[in-house]
Amino acid sequence: MQILRYAIYRFGTMLLTLLLVSVLVFFIINLPPGDFLSNQIAELRATGQEAGVAKAEFLRREYALDKPLWQQYFIWMGMLPGPHGFSGMLQGNFGWSFEFDRPVSEIVGDSLWLTVLVNLAAVLFVYMVALPLGVLAAAKSRTMIDYTAAFIGYLGLATPNFLLALILFYYGHQYLDLPIGGLMAPEFEGEPMSWDKVKSILIHLIVPTFVIGTSGASAMMQRLRANMLDELGKPYVETAVAKGMRPSRMLAKYPLRVAFNPFVADIGNLLPAMVSGSVLVSVVLGLQTIGPVLLQALKSQDMFLSGFVLMFVALLTLIGTMISDVLLVLLDPRIRYEGRDS
Repeated sequence: MQILRYAIYRFGTMLLTLLLVSVLVFFIINLPPGDFLSNQIAELRATGQEAGVAKAEFLRREYALDKPLWQQYFIWMGMLPGPHGFSGMLQGNFGWSFEFDRPVSEIVGDSLWLTVLVNLAAVLFVYMVALPLGVLAAAKSRTMIDYTAAFIGYLGLATPNFLLALILFYYGHQYLDLPIGGLMAPEFEGEPMSWDKVKSILIHLIVPTFVIGTSGASAMMQRLRANMLDELGKPYVETAVAKGMRPSRMLAKYPLRVAFNPFVADIGNLLPAMVSGSVLVSVVLGLQTIGPVLLQALKSQDMFLSGFVLMFVALLTLIGTMISDVLLVLLDPRIRYEGRDS
């Protein structure tokens, strides 16, 4: 029950934080002078296209862009009635993309779940690689195993993601017959889910998962190795060894459990960092994620589209942080939070 109460408390603070983040996101995307429509109006007037100006002015009124900034925010969130009543983020209306001339929900619909899928696969790759290599490097410190793991780690950190993407893009297709670009075969785009479509997605995930997860796995492996070495030098380890405990059981029961805390704490930062850090990789590999969409929206000052994508990344961050906090309480009894017994 204590864990449940703490989880409810963290969920409440997550919602409050998300509300504050929405304020920051809205005002930051409005910091540059003008917006998509005002820039378009200036261009149309310079070329004498009055019909286009009238349409752009209509859209400004239609989406309340002629209102003061604070009113625009509350209408965008759905806390104040706009031209169509209460119709904002809270009501599931994410706005209109002026760049693509389509509702935001249509543009990001498939991109959202593909983004989550790619980055979840990358997170699993990070943990599956970093955990065994980090523990093995610490347990076999100053041996060829340790040096080999360190070399792999430094190589992963030093190689730019976009360069690794280009290398695997070419050699993966030439020697392993891996598909080039995208997250599914063209014939499955827009089609309902089927077993053939799932297989196509899984095959297409191999290269982006490796590319996006490599640097994160390398950094986490080095950090776990350092934490494990610090714990292995402590007196309780010597005591366990002196009592005849098997090395493998001792590693899993004591040093690894303590050194694993930073791994759990990293969940809150890992997902959003991969989403933001994979924008260039998505462009290079032609992935249908929200990275290229966000890049285009920010360049064109498409406020509703860029605002929604930034809110989505913020939501991933907060959900990851909440999960990591709850898992830390479960894994480490030394951690105490407000509302739990001391």
